[in-house]
Amino acid sequence: MSGDPAVPPPDSGHLPPTAAPRRDLHPDVLTRELLAPYLHDQATDFLRSLRVHRESGQDPQGAADAAGAARALRGSARRISATLHTFRPLTDTGWADTLRSELAWLSGVLAREHAYAARLNRLLEALNRLSGAGAGPVPVSPARGGGKSEPGSSLTVGAARAGALLERQLTLARTRAHSAALQALGSSRFHAVADAVALLASDVPLGPAAAAPAAEVLAPLATGAEQRLREAVAALPLGRAAHPYNAEALVHGLAPAPSSEAQDAPWHHVRLLLRLHRYAREVIAAPADTLTAARALDRHRDAAEAATAAASAARTPRIAPATAYALGVLHADQRHEVEAARFAFQQAWQPLPAAAP
Repeated sequence: MSGDPAVPPPDSGHLPPTAAPRRDLHPDVLTRELLAPYLHDQATDFLRSLRVHRESGQDPQGAADAAGAARALRGSARRISATLHTFRPLTDTGWADTLRSELAWLSGVLAREHAYAARLNRLLEALNRLSGAGAGPVPVSPARGGGKSEPGSSLTVGAARAGALLERQLTLARTRAHSAALQALGSSRFHAVADAVALLASDVPLGPAAAAPAAEVLAPLATGAEQRLREAVAALPLGRAAHPYNAEALVHGLAPAPSSEAQDAPWHHVRLLLRLHRYAREVIAAPADTLTAARALDRHRDAAEAATAAASAARTPRIAPATAYALGVLHADQRHEVEAARFAFQQAWQPLPAAAP
């Protein structure tokens, strides 16, 4: 499973050149008056979610509570990690780098179980639709060999077997991810992370620069996150993505895995940078109106990883031709979903307003 791409290299300990103050930040507001309370709040949410997760029962309601707490735990961990990344020069950098790395580890471990479950649901729903249960006939090529075949019937048989294969593979992966998450939550490594976050809830190790006005040091770092996002979006093939049926994207998606992953990687990178931008804007109390674009990139990631799972299942040794065929159709369908998500992002994206001159 591919996780979120690595964050860009952290900023050095030096502040960027002072940018013009943001008009929405009062010149008397100090950096620590915004940064410290934000991190306090996220640390408190982290600890609250951890308590709910630990106290959840074994019944269905308890399982649902635990799943919700795990999602909230990941959300708080991502926000703390992203904030320590973007505003690194304002903190004790050694402490920030260590905690950020450990939170990234924890968030990744906790995300895998949910990701496998969601991927399986997505693929089974797509197979159900493609085989005719929820949609019209699927245009497919005749089967090889003598005589004629019924494409719909062939796909229906193959889809049932493909679904069973995917369920076995992804359920096994989910079970292993669940065990890994439980092991992580009981480890000394996790307890060290939880202790560090508990301290963060009351004390943020900030550097000397945090005593400066927020408009002079906090805002330029947030603007830097915004600029990196702008540059990454500008490098995307948004012209091609503006066409709702982009055959070139599908052709590349059907290519061997390295080519497909190389094509997806810039979009995954933009998804990460958009998240960093959103969280940076939360710190300065100016949330970015990018939710629609973010959701499109989430769908892009989900579809790309589902397509990879279908392709991986199709490489299972000694599977029936009908099963491999259904998995091929499923792979193509998910690559179409990748294309559709890129189109949705292109339609939703509005250039971010430039920083105040």
